[in-house]
Amino acid sequence: MNLRIGSGDTAHLLAGKNTKGYAALWQKFVADNPPYYNAKSSPIDALRIGAILEDRYYLSLPDGFYYPQWKVTCAEMDVLGASLDFAKLDGGKVVDFEELKTISFIDFIDIIQPLANDPDAVKVLKTKFTKYYNQVQQQLLCAGLESASLVFLPVYNYVDEDNYSREVSQDEVVKFRIFRDVEVIDLIKERATPFQVVKDSICNSTP
Repeated sequence: MNLRIGSGDTAHLLAGKNTKGYAALWQKFVADNPPYYNAKSSPIDALRIGAILEDRYYLSLPDGFYYPQWKVTCAEMDVLGASLDFAKLDGGKVVDFEELKTISFIDFIDIIQPLANDPDAVKVLKTKFTKYYNQVQQQLLCAGLESASLVFLPVYNYVDEDNYSREVSQDEVVKFRIFRDVEVIDLIKERATPFQVVKDSICNSTP
């Protein structure tokens, strides 16, 4: 069984308990063979290009400092896990990370760039990009960190060949420092409690 709630599932975890997303999360949680999605093969342009640009963005980071798709498990509740897009390590311990989100060029210009120097930017992100904000909160919880960067990269087009060869520059992105939000983290832990109970029960009954 899967018996793990990843940071990609945060939105479903925090959804209403009568929603399809929450029900789907339970099905995935106890599935013997949980589905595996290869985003680079997705017919959905935004998902496919996002996965391609994630690799291209990695090449713009300093060599030897960041590690892609680093897995962490919550020390408080091991039912919660997270995959960090780009983790910065020190002595094998995660000390920082970046969560990358690709966004259409128009939205980047209209929404993200104006927030770059806005002191209330995080409040706006929490409202306009709630799913991303909450995902970072689960990642912070699992990584045991106080803050991390939410990074936005514009997508200029959805042609695979163009994006596979794109040279991403750090000057193209806008980064926001996201700090632990106790209210959101407490809600994540509250919603994860039934899953933790099931996980403990199954693991304890396994010979």
